[in-house]
Amino acid sequence: MKTAITKELIAQHNLTQEEFKKIVEILGREPNLTELGMFSVMWSEHCSYKSSRVHLRKLPTTGPRVVQGPGENAGAVDIGDGLCAVFKMESHNHPSFIEPYQGAATGVGGILRDIFTMGARPIALMDSLRFGLLDHAKNRFLVKGVVHGISAYGNCMGVPTVGGEVIFNEIYANNPLVNVFCLGLAQQDKIFKGKAAGVGNPLIYVGAKTGRDGIHGATMASDSFTEESESKRPTVQVGDPFTEKLLLEACLELMSTDLLVGIQDMGAAGLTSSSCEMASRADTGVDLDLTHVPRREPGMMAYELMLSESQERMLMVAKRGKEDEVLRICRKWDLDVAVVGRVTEDGILRVRDQGQVVAEIPAKALADEGPQYERPQAPPAYQEYLQALTLDSLRDVQDPTAVLLSLLESPTIASKRWIYQQYDHMVRTNTVVRPGSDAAVVRVKGTNKALAMVADGNGRYCVLHPYIGGMIAVAEAARNLVCSGAEPIGLTDCLNFGNPERPDVMWQFMMVIEGLKDACEAFAIPVVSGNVSFYNETNGLSIYPTPILGMVGLIEPADRITTQWFKQAGDAIILLGKTRE
Repeated sequence: MKTAITKELIAQHNLTQEEFKKIVEILGREPNLTELGMFSVMWSEHCSYKSSRVHLRKLPTTGPRVVQGPGENAGAVDIGDGLCAVFKMESHNHPSFIEPYQGAATGVGGILRDIFTMGARPIALMDSLRFGLLDHAKNRFLVKGVVHGISAYGNCMGVPTVGGEVIFNEIYANNPLVNVFCLGLAQQDKIFKGKAAGVGNPLIYVGAKTGRDGIHGATMASDSFTEESESKRPTVQVGDPFTEKLLLEACLELMSTDLLVGIQDMGAAGLTSSSCEMASRADTGVDLDLTHVPRREPGMMAYELMLSESQERMLMVAKRGKEDEVLRICRKWDLDVAVVGRVTEDGILRVRDQGQVVAEIPAKALADEGPQYERPQAPPAYQEYLQALTLDSLRDVQDPTAVLLSLLESPTIASKRWIYQQYDHMVRTNTVVRPGSDAAVVRVKGTNKALAMVADGNGRYCVLHPYIGGMIAVAEAARNLVCSGAEPIGLTDCLNFGNPERPDVMWQFMMVIEGLKDACEAFAIPVVSGNVSFYNETNGLSIYPTPILGMVGLIEPADRITTQWFKQAGDAIILLGKTRE
């Protein structure tokens, strides 16, 4: 029985009436329920960047070292000797609030897949975390779950978590931030892209079976929280790092052959996003047959199969006639694998189930033709007050020593050893500078190079002055790299903000982007990948505008590595730069 597409159903899918009208125009008819769900996830804020894309275009994305900029699974920069540093940062904020362990764990799993989908072996992880104050039991529960999730997934994968940052502020009590960064190494001539090229080539599903977990996860991540948000636990994905480890090794083995044409992670929006994005990039179509999709549960409908965000899954395009060899390698690694479709020339994502066509949508309409908004902007009412503040506004300090000690014992400033000692930061034996210094450093084996990396950002600066706060974020990350002996060569951004439908939030976002742009241009540092997380708001209260930057630097020769610690008595201490109020 066909489901009637009502206004209530459209609203439940987080689509506006105007967006629904555009869908009808594209299709020339009303969508069915499966098609409505597919548009809902692909046109969500999380997948389409419909509120941010117009501003993100301002960021500098090119440079002499850039091998791959924004638009693929991750960015890549040339580090010489035929090698690329491949890196990206992603958020898993909403899932981590609802289910902290699985939310954080699958955030790690997702960013790892983004890296090895490009043909790179992941060599390091970092995380940037924000929580409410630790004197509340709920916040302690979130910290424990998130840290355990990051630790468990990364440790099982054999990828070291080498650094990051943690800040505690009441503004994040109901919207914790979990931003995860991954760095990998790849041969420059072995970079893989998510393209469904070659009409007639087979589409091959590989990885874990598809279940009902994570359905509408992308839509959930495109909405604000209320007191009922705990009920959204079923939209949080469940991770299995042991399956992901097998998937990683299988993919890298396949990439060492000439069997694959393209490959894409099934992340947000699952099979829908991977298939339509691969087809759109190659100007082709895709014919999928869901009958062959491996599944965990009986009775799954096409709607569920296309929207499931079950983890540890990939969609590959192989060369025609090479299917059996691809299947053999995947089965050797004990993975579920099946041919689920073919590349077509008509530009249509066509989905069949049990012999029936259940969805027929132009691939580009899903992947590239979603709405783009230039939303209203206005400074928040308190901005003028903040700009009028001076040092005279501060209370006189009667006991500077007591104030200093109070600052140093604050959880935000105090040592984070209690967190990073839960991570394995030495696995693979490449870590040269461990957590605790200005930047983490890993060696590039077989060369005289090392790579330094940082995850930096400060929401306090950005709420006080978004433009200057954006500039400070770039400058701080660059300083931390330089102080470690590295030349900054590229960055990835993770932009965490409140509800973009509020003019004050969009003003903050626009100003931060301007600050990032100007600072990146001044330092000649390209932005090669990134992520935007909007709707970090609960019951109308937004987080501070919080851009987090993952920046990578090259150290060559490796003996230039520098750490932040005092070395021995008698060494000179020198202050560089001007001190200003």
